[in-house]
Amino acid sequence: MKFGDIIVAIAVIAIVIIIIIPIPLAAVDVLLSFNISLALLILLIAMYTKEALEFSIFPSILLLTTLLRLSLNITTTRYILSTGNAGTLIDTFGNFVIGGDAIVGFIVFLIIVIVQFLVITKGSERVAEVAARFTLDAMPGKQMAIDADLNAGLIDDHQARDRRKKIQREADFYGAMDGASKFVKGDAIAGIIITMINIVAGFAIGSMGGLSMGEAMRTYTLLTVGDGLVSQIPALLISTATGIVVTRAASEDNLGSDVISQLFKQPKIMFIISGFLMTFAFATPMPVFPFFALGTLFLYIGMNLRKKFRESEIETQPDEIQEAADEKRKPENVMPLLNVDPIELEFGYGIIPLADSNQGGDLFDRLVMIRRQCAMELGVIVPMIRLRDNIQLEPNQYVIKIKGVEITSGEIVFDHYLAMNPGLAEGELEGIDTVEPAFGLPAKWINEEERENAEMYGYTVVDPPSIIATHLTEVIKKHSHELLGRQEVKKLVDNVKETNSVLVEELIPSQLSLGEVQKVLANLLKEGVSIRNMVTILETLADHASMTRDVDMLTEYVRQGLGRAITKQFITTQPAKVITLEQSLEQKIMDSLQQTERGTFISIDPEIVQVILRNLSKQVQNMMSLGEQPIVITAPIVRLYFKRLSEQLTSDLVVLSYNEVDPSVEMESVGTVSI
Repeated sequence: MKFGDIIVAIAVIAIVIIIIIPIPLAAVDVLLSFNISLALLILLIAMYTKEALEFSIFPSILLLTTLLRLSLNITTTRYILSTGNAGTLIDTFGNFVIGGDAIVGFIVFLIIVIVQFLVITKGSERVAEVAARFTLDAMPGKQMAIDADLNAGLIDDHQARDRRKKIQREADFYGAMDGASKFVKGDAIAGIIITMINIVAGFAIGSMGGLSMGEAMRTYTLLTVGDGLVSQIPALLISTATGIVVTRAASEDNLGSDVISQLFKQPKIMFIISGFLMTFAFATPMPVFPFFALGTLFLYIGMNLRKKFRESEIETQPDEIQEAADEKRKPENVMPLLNVDPIELEFGYGIIPLADSNQGGDLFDRLVMIRRQCAMELGVIVPMIRLRDNIQLEPNQYVIKIKGVEITSGEIVFDHYLAMNPGLAEGELEGIDTVEPAFGLPAKWINEEERENAEMYGYTVVDPPSIIATHLTEVIKKHSHELLGRQEVKKLVDNVKETNSVLVEELIPSQLSLGEVQKVLANLLKEGVSIRNMVTILETLADHASMTRDVDMLTEYVRQGLGRAITKQFITTQPAKVITLEQSLEQKIMDSLQQTERGTFISIDPEIVQVILRNLSKQVQNMMSLGEQPIVITAPIVRLYFKRLSEQLTSDLVVLSYNEVDPSVEMESVGTVSI
């Protein structure tokens, strides 16, 4: 409603005013009638609610209705004790509903209060308490299930966000219901106390007013019991609604539909009940008619259900066959086959337990950690990783695909661990010789008994899930530039825009298109440079985009802007041992540059290229023999082109320019590449 917030606020203020200021008796009758109507409305809403969250305001409504009943109790008490009259509605309840008999009315009132307090309210309170506890306990598991579905590609980010919000709302709702159920309990206790006070006080006031003892007792007791019934009947309805809400499991239908569909769905049960009732009717001294009538009714229901089930089975069989045939003929059926997953991990049936959380597998949890690790180290948003079993693979084999193309594969040995020598391990191990799949290091598969010896000797020991996760992580890092599309870049740019809107608006699209920014970021990732510092990257692009739109040149400018980060990432010791280029080689590269419409390329005689690569290979091997990571330092103008040359030898060689290295870093040349 348009003014719903104002109406509710006015209603709450009016409730407070009723407590303080006397209102006309006609208004009291209207408010008491409204109280009954409101309670009935809440009960019916609770019955027609499919799941608890559809009535998420119920705890607040519970508080407001409790406050309304107590305010009306105060108002009616004021009238009963001061004037001996509380309006037509209460008088009718006192004379017509309970036949003018105060004792009968008082007993009916006590029964209602006892049922409400000891049965419904007590049970609702306990159910709310347990539901709140179990909902909170189940939250981590539900969150992990959402993350697993997200990683498996079953849901997207928006659906995952909605599910997380729903889980949080459930926890808040059941937590609130745990406390709100105390309102109902307190209201029942207050109703008993108010009734007792009214009877005693009414008797005393009537006696002082000149009424006889019997007259005073009859007048005030009837009014008090009538008042109690008027207030406790809505309270009973709302208590029942509370019980329905907290005991309601999520369902596709409302309570009434569920009751009918679930109670009357087994014909066999109807026949058993019918036979039991017929036995009572004719084999015992019990009244024949009620048991015979009910037995006949259940027999009719059972026969009717069995007939419907048989008809539905006959009707659905040809329909299902026809639907299956029609489904196969639909042209839309091939559309899902056209989708290519960015990252896929296929595995043989033997690896399924590693991915099944019900069997103790934690591969889904590791995928979450992989995405977080890549975000922290490279600054990329790793797309959803599709997991699927493939019966065509060996039981212990797995395959990693990027955009539908197999990149690499590996095998594990069940009930074994992979032991690798980090270089300082001593002692020999018994096991199966193999090669570690992620880094290509020599390793051995060892059993559980040999594991303790391996760790004692200084070997690095990992379990099969860690092997698969590490292998997948390295593949994602190596191919991150292929996984970074325009959609992912848009998300990264939007993230920066939240805090640096001026920067983004200046650069995109007025100076560079989103595609050009994507190519720069892909160039950085291709050489293993983190793009997490997006602000610096976009600032550098904005500074130099006015001079050139050449993606390669812009990448070099960005690398220089990220100099400190690149230095920290690739240079870990000081003085840094590096390979340099002979000046004549750098000059040769600069002289061989050719500019075309598509950019700048290097054109060197193939024989000279082979000489350069042989010399480079020799220097790289020398550095690796010293236990150092090979790093080549060049002049800024030739860095990119020498990197492209070196890719013919290896794609993993780190090539930096002098402008990318922090000036505080000392460098020591341990070799020079010459022509």
